[in-house]
Amino acid sequence: MNSLFSPKSFRILALSALMLSGQACKDILDEKVISLIGNDYINTPKGFEDASKAAYSSMRNFYGSERGLTMTEYGTDIYQAGADGSYKGFHFYDTQMNSFVDIIQQMWEEIYKGINTTNAVIERAPAASVSDAIRKLRVAEMKFLRAHYYFILVQQFGAVDLRLKETLGPTKATSRASEADIYKQITADLEASLADLPAVRAAAQGASDYGRATKSAAEHLLAKVYLTKATSSAKAADDYSKAATYAQNVISNYSLKLLPDFASVFAQGAGEINDEVVFSVQYTTDPLTNINSANTNNGDGDKLHLYFGMQYDVQPGMKRDIANGRPFKRLRPTTYLLETVFKDRVNDSRYKKTFKDTWLSNNPGTGLNTSFDDSKAKITLKAGDTAIYIPGVEWTKAQRAAKPYQVLVPSAYSAALFPTLQKFLDPNRPDLTYEQGSRDFIAFRLAETYLILAEAQLRQGKTTEATAAINVVRRRAANPGKETAMELKAADVTMETIYEERARELAGEQTRWMDLKRWGLLVDRVKKYNPDGAANVKETHNLRPIPQTQIDRTENGGFKQNDGF
Repeated sequence: MNSLFSPKSFRILALSALMLSGQACKDILDEKVISLIGNDYINTPKGFEDASKAAYSSMRNFYGSERGLTMTEYGTDIYQAGADGSYKGFHFYDTQMNSFVDIIQQMWEEIYKGINTTNAVIERAPAASVSDAIRKLRVAEMKFLRAHYYFILVQQFGAVDLRLKETLGPTKATSRASEADIYKQITADLEASLADLPAVRAAAQGASDYGRATKSAAEHLLAKVYLTKATSSAKAADDYSKAATYAQNVISNYSLKLLPDFASVFAQGAGEINDEVVFSVQYTTDPLTNINSANTNNGDGDKLHLYFGMQYDVQPGMKRDIANGRPFKRLRPTTYLLETVFKDRVNDSRYKKTFKDTWLSNNPGTGLNTSFDDSKAKITLKAGDTAIYIPGVEWTKAQRAAKPYQVLVPSAYSAALFPTLQKFLDPNRPDLTYEQGSRDFIAFRLAETYLILAEAQLRQGKTTEATAAINVVRRRAANPGKETAMELKAADVTMETIYEERARELAGEQTRWMDLKRWGLLVDRVKKYNPDGAANVKETHNLRPIPQTQIDRTENGGFKQNDGF
């Protein structure tokens, strides 16, 4: 969508970010940085604003991208490999996942560019020709972003280089800080940002820069950081209580509220700015600005509409179109997700609203040969007739034969044919091959805040309070008249409840791999529920390999690889 905060200067400042980042050099000895932007431009009012906007652009490298999705949803208990696509090592946990994989290097470099831009704005702020109010506000935003970037890095890679000063030129001097030091900096940055960030930014309030950091976003991130820190090597006794406090603040102290309908959270267009969104990463319909600062072919736009689709477009009565998407078939839901997590479809609306189950014929014909439904040999379809239906449960051959269309039942699911996640479909694309989606990516939303609160409370033994928090989310998800049936009793709420509720609510939203790692369950649950990764996954896979380029650029072998890679 054309969000209110869609800075046109991303493209220009991307070059500046590269100039500022010593982490991104391809050849550290021969690199020659050429820019028409002077080093003091950031001190001007326009330059200070442009730099602060550019610091957001690296978010696009992670959220809504192939890189970010690969490193957050592949190889979990809820998604396994589809038929096609790259980076299957992240599904199979085999030798294809190694320190030379390009998306690992790209994400590492792009996030460090973002960090360096935040460092530049923070350091240059005292000399910038702007008002004290703007100076304080932008510094607070940069601290939110720097903390956010380091939180991504520490979850994915563990100990990393902790840079808090602007890097003005190439350097081989790098080292790995401890996780404790990284978490200390993350929480310090976020807590320092709270005093100067606005509570929320909403279109209804007349804001002209929707999408920037807010106090509510910082408190949500603090809640998630403390929840994650509680099971890390940096854990402290009060982590869960702090997580609960910050989550409760987000719920109680702002104008945020759950939308009445789960599906409406993902309404494209004007619906992307809604009362449930705590923080979203902005995308636009303008191809000149709809990029991250890496500006690579597989980094443009929100591309999640590509990866969850099944192969509908070669089935009888169907051809590819804009509304149904371009199916890359990268992620297939596991049996666990479909049959355990989404088992209740009488009371809970989320199965029906999460997965697309009906395809209407856009390529009609007479006497079309069926493909996957063995209950009939041929079908005849007019335009707009149902061509494919996925009931989500087994039907007998006779039940299927009675329908004038193909019925895809669970026993016929394959790596190419499976229920399609529809949260990210993008029918606003200009043509059927176009990859650069325009949806904003919702990184934080209030339903997750409630689930963070519930998890933190349950970890403290406050089961009654945790149950109340979960039930807020479950009541919203209820089919009409089923609200009471959706409510859980305290005696039934365990951590398994949390595992399943997060999967139901947040499937595909770039959280699951980090969730499994936080719970210490990545290996156990992949072995139980993911046949693709079960044979190879091991404890070393709780971290990603450090990019080989980073190791090679570091003097005296000072940047060691993670164990097992």
